[in-house]
Amino acid sequence: MLGINKLDVVSKPRLLPIIEQYRTLLDFVEIVPVSAKTGENAELLAGRLVAHLPEGAALYPDDFLTDQPERFFVSEMVREQILRHTREEIPYSTAVVIDSFDEQDPALVRIQATILVERSGQKAILIGKGGSMLKVIGTAARREIENFLGTKVFLGLFVKVSEGWREDAHKLREIGLDGKD
Repeated sequence: MLGINKLDVVSKPRLLPIIEQYRTLLDFVEIVPVSAKTGENAELLAGRLVAHLPEGAALYPDDFLTDQPERFFVSEMVREQILRHTREEIPYSTAVVIDSFDEQDPALVRIQATILVERSGQKAILIGKGGSMLKVIGTAARREIENFLGTKVFLGLFVKVSEGWREDAHKLREIGLDGKD
């Protein structure tokens, strides 16, 4: 399968010889000209790629939604609220670590999480005056988490300064952001 980009720039009379030239190089099942800029034929290319994929055994059961644990989604929901409610560099200098995830009581899941920041000024912004920003973030995140888990949630958030955590391989491994399973 060959997808040729820049359909929005090259005229059809110029495109046809290019397609023929590529057709002689390899035995392509199909050649689909596309424009990444305008999206023209992008869906067609995706559909044709899927149509030519070999059938294989399912890797997961039909009702399996993801291979990520609930903790991952919970931390991302907290981080999403940090992104929504803070500005500038704060959201990009944060990580959310789930410290505990207690499901012993099916009516109330208790979650403790730490928000890592790199500087004390960022911590102050995330906490806000009298804890107001942390309360806004926590309340919004708790609502999302309750929807996701389908039960009531107690969410305890703590903010901790960890200078240079984004460049610390050990810290990245510890919080699961090293890209390895």
